[in-house]
Amino acid sequence: MKQHYPVILFDGVCNLCNNSVQFVIKKDRKKHFYFTALQSNAGQQLLKQHHLSPDKFDSFVLIENNKAYTRSTAALRVVKRLSGTWPLLYIFIIVPSFIRNAIYDWVAKNRYKWFGKSDSCMMPTPELNARFLH
Repeated sequence: MKQHYPVILFDGVCNLCNNSVQFVIKKDRKKHFYFTALQSNAGQQLLKQHHLSPDKFDSFVLIENNKAYTRSTAALRVVKRLSGTWPLLYIFIIVPSFIRNAIYDWVAKNRYKWFGKSDSCMMPTPELNARFLH
């Protein structure tokens, strides 16, 4: 699978992750990003293609220019492209990744406890379906 657009892979049953995707959709006025759940066929294929574990669903992944970014780096690269003042958060890229990822991992470890979990992956509306890989 070769794509020419950035793809965000997210945990499809995580409420925090689904809300984050909804946020990106609202702030991505240029419709720059496409999306797929880590658990989907497309997500699994992208994970394998980029030598990432197909069994771990605790990382936010951004595939951009045929390169995979994970965890806090992926999140910061996404906010850099959003509308409004959100790109200002990209300044945190100067914080060493071991610090950023320690915070990311702490939230990821507790995300189900704090934000809950769905029984199934998010289903996009018909208008958004074209931006989701299946």
